[in-house]
Amino acid sequence: MKDQKGSTVRILIADDHEVVRKGLKTILADCSDLRVEAEAENGREVLDLVGRQEFDLVLLDFDMPGKNGLDTLIELKALRPKLPVIILSIFPEDHYGTRFLKAGASGYLGKSSASDQLVEAIRKVAGGGKYISPKLADKLVSDLNRDSEKPPHESLTDREFQVFVLIAGGKKLKQIADELCLSINTVSTYRGRILQKMGMESNAEIIHYAIENRLVA
Repeated sequence: MKDQKGSTVRILIADDHEVVRKGLKTILADCSDLRVEAEAENGREVLDLVGRQEFDLVLLDFDMPGKNGLDTLIELKALRPKLPVIILSIFPEDHYGTRFLKAGASGYLGKSSASDQLVEAIRKVAGGGKYISPKLADKLVSDLNRDSEKPPHESLTDREFQVFVLIAGGKKLKQIADELCLSINTVSTYRGRILQKMGMESNAEIIHYAIENRLVA
């Protein structure tokens, strides 16, 4: 799909695994209307590249070292509000898709998605649309019909959810504070809110819940 000027869709791929970036480039190489313009290994590189170059779309990994996908997305949308972003994740759409869409993503795809689904999503989003898989669409409809039955983690704010995921991944408060550029006291406050909202008493319960609900790898 070409833009109004007839130029190829310029894509920035962001993933910390070289093999994933190579795989995406191989898929997109077969599409004459899509071109991988640059690659990034982490969120900081994404923001630096977007600040210096023009892109038509960003393929953004959910889980990268340093600045995670959600933080990067929020800063990206502040920097380039109209730049479409598709989130790529190993986690199913029904776990994280709605949160990223609310944060400004134009689409969310599991990394296990077929290559033709990826190309379809890129073309639709590059053309100004949103890409929502049938599974995610079903969840969005279900959420509208039963807000009171949402799982506990969906009651968390974006920042609380970031801290929740990092705790669930086994990180200490100091590590989380450094990664999110927050004070330890602030992270501790977020942890307290998380425990209260989810009716838990310890990090062990957070980790158990996250594993049970497939919220961490």
